[in-house]
Amino acid sequence: AFHSVQGYSKIGTYTGNASTDGPFIYTGFKPAWVLWKETTSSNTNDWYVLDNKRDPFNITDAVLSPNLNSPESDGSGSYNGIDILSNGFKVRTSNAGNNRSGGTYIYMAFAQSPLVATNNVIALAR
Repeated sequence: AFHSVQGYSKIGTYTGNASTDGPFIYTGFKPAWVLWKETTSSNTNDWYVLDNKRDPFNITDAVLSPNLNSPESDGSGSYNGIDILSNGFKVRTSNAGNNRSGGTYIYMAFAQSPLVATNNVIALAR
């Protein structure tokens, strides 16, 4: 089981709009990587992971699909692109795998630079 930890991880859902100007998902931190999957289509889509290490510039589209036999793509098709932003991520494709109109997607994101104190409160700069 997973749950969100403020400043460290965010787990939730978003709704697709089938536009290359897709939804913005607020996480409260800059994600190091994002995992997502559509949950509403009878046409089961793959799991997708994008990260800021293998593809450090936006549009980030070098995708991993951990449920496939050939799990890594270089992103040359740009069909799974997102922008990794300082406070979340934005979907940059109309591909049904991550932005079907009205589709519900579950996601899990982990922070690039977690700033959480031991009491689960965001650590503040001095």
